[in-house]
Amino acid sequence: MISFKNDYSEGAHPRVLEALIRTNLEQTDGYGEDPYTLEAYERIKEKIQCKDCNIRFIVGGTQTNLLVISQILRPHQSVISAETGHINGHETGAIEATGHKVELIPAPEGKLTPALVEKVLSLHTDAHNVEPKMVYISNPTEIGTLYKKAELEALYSCCKEHGLYLFMDGARLASALTSEYNDIALSDYPKMTDVFYIGGTKCGALFGEVAVFVNKDIFDGFQYAIKQRGALLAKGRLLGLQFGELFKDDLYYEIGEHSNKMADMLKKCFADNGFGFATDSYSNQQFPILPDKLVADLGAKYKYTFTEKYDENNSVIRFVTSWATKPADVEEFIKDFTELAKRYR
Repeated sequence: MISFKNDYSEGAHPRVLEALIRTNLEQTDGYGEDPYTLEAYERIKEKIQCKDCNIRFIVGGTQTNLLVISQILRPHQSVISAETGHINGHETGAIEATGHKVELIPAPEGKLTPALVEKVLSLHTDAHNVEPKMVYISNPTEIGTLYKKAELEALYSCCKEHGLYLFMDGARLASALTSEYNDIALSDYPKMTDVFYIGGTKCGALFGEVAVFVNKDIFDGFQYAIKQRGALLAKGRLLGLQFGELFKDDLYYEIGEHSNKMADMLKKCFADNGFGFATDSYSNQQFPILPDKLVADLGAKYKYTFTEKYDENNSVIRFVTSWATKPADVEEFIKDFTELAKRYR
C-alpha cells in the first residue's frame, strides 16, 4: 500500500535521525536544560528575527493547543475558531475539557476574518455569556487554504482593537512557508500574532512542536503549566536536537518544498482528468471531489482520508504528501488514477 493519508506516516528526516544517533550516548541535563535545546532556542529566534521571544518545545500539536489556550485564558473566557479548526474537529474536546468554550463560526475557505470575529463578539455583550478572549487560526488551514499577509495583518489589527489574543497553529508551517501562494515570511509571524507554533511532527521530526510566545504578558507561568499537565519531557534534548537540525541551513524549507511539489503533481493529475476540488489548496493537502466507485477502486492500492460526502455519488477525499513522499510513488499513482478515471468520465 502507498499512503497519502497523512504527513507523519514515516519516522523522521534522515538528518534528524543522524543527529539523534550521533549524540545518543552523551550525558546531558534533562527537561530542556541541555545545550542542544538552548542552542535550538537561539537558532529559532534568529530565524524568526525575534530575540526576546519566549520559546518552549512541546511533544505534539493537540498538547500544544491545550497548553497554550488553557494557560492564557481565565476560567470565564473562550476562544474563537473556524468550524473547520483543528481544536474543534480533531482534538477530542481537549479545549472544552480544560473548561474553556470554543466559539465556532462558519468560515469561507476555513479562514477567519475581522468581520467574522466581530460577529462572534456581537453575540457576547454581558456576563451571561463567556467572554471571547482569543482567536485561534491555522496556517495552512485544515482544508489546505492559506492566509495572505494582508489577511493576517487585518485579523491581528482586529484582535488588538478588541483586546483579543491571536494564536496561530502552524502544524504544517513548512508547507505554508514554501507554497507558491504564500507571501508571509517566517519572520513576519512574530509581528502579527501573540503566540504561534512551528510544526515539527508533520514537518520532518519524529515528534514535537515549537511554541513561540511573542506577547510576554501571556508567557508567565507557562513552564509550570507544561509540567503540571505532564508535558515537560525528561529527555528534553530529543526535542532540542530535532529542531536544531531542522533549522540548520534550510532543511525546514526543503521539507516544505518537497511536500508541496508532490502535492502539486497530484493536484494537476486530478484536474487533468476532469475532477474538481472542494478547496483551492496550495499546500501539501489536496481535496478532490471523486466518484465513490473510483475512490473504492483506489483503496485497493492507496491510502487516503475520506473527508465528507459531496453528493449522492461523489465524496471529498484528502490526499496528503510529506518530506518522505517518493516521486516514483506519485508517478505510479498518476498512472493508475488516469487509467481508473477513464471508467468514470
